[in-house]
Amino acid sequence: MPVVEHSHVDAPPWWSNKRLRLLLRYALLSIGSLVIIIPIYLTVVNSLLIPSQLSQQPPPFFPTHPQWHTYPTAWNAGNMALYLRNSIIQTAIIVIGQLATSILAAFAFAFLEFPFKRTLFVVFLATLMIPFEVTVTQNLATITSLGWFNSFQGLTVPFLATGFGIFLLRQAFLSLPPELREASILDGYGNVRFLTRVVIPLARPAIAALAVFSFLASWNQYLWPLLVSGSNNKITTVQIGLKQLAATQLNQINVSLAGTVIAFLPLIILLVVFQKQLIRGLTAGSVK
Repeated sequence: MPVVEHSHVDAPPWWSNKRLRLLLRYALLSIGSLVIIIPIYLTVVNSLLIPSQLSQQPPPFFPTHPQWHTYPTAWNAGNMALYLRNSIIQTAIIVIGQLATSILAAFAFAFLEFPFKRTLFVVFLATLMIPFEVTVTQNLATITSLGWFNSFQGLTVPFLATGFGIFLLRQAFLSLPPELREASILDGYGNVRFLTRVVIPLARPAIAALAVFSFLASWNQYLWPLLVSGSNNKITTVQIGLKQLAATQLNQINVSLAGTVIAFLPLIILLVVFQKQLIRGLTAGSVK
């Protein structure tokens, strides 16, 4: 009976180029994660230390006797409930407005034909190159002339449209198969039905990514709310409230840091809940 020889392939050594690239990739990702996580961890730890410990060099890396009372103090002394409510209202209006205007404009640029289409799209992209500080004076004058100073209209209306959102969703819409448009026309779908029943469901990752970006940008605004709210706390947002809290708690830095932790908790929750949609939205169209 003939003996059949089986070919044997030696396992690649652990130092192979592929494994070295993988180890290097994980090392870089770990370093990047530490750069992001350590400042957040230190903020939480320092909010639980007593002021004398904060003055030590270096301060303790772990609180042995955590001062949990700093959080109720920051909540009450900093009027955080009102400021968080104002930020939630401001952010919700801006996010909804940007989603609505971006979806409609991106649909028009992706599927409709009208005069000066390319020119208008270039103009929208050009707005991304203009710093906000260039337009803030004119925006403030316009808001004041309309009687919207110290109101949620003045706080939100200048940000209800975004060139970045239009560009992001237009690219996502263009990545959809053109056969869908042709099939919808044969089925008698108009523009509205095609948008609501086909385009939006298929572009949900990109729309969710835009919602997250819009939320982060709106929640972290500082200069515009500071200018529009004036000295009245009626529409003061949480970022301005943190500045006021730090000014009133000069001898209790831990209380100010506790207020900072309270302010960025909604951001952490948002990123944890929508991380999959955010990643899918950023990578949409990269793989066919």
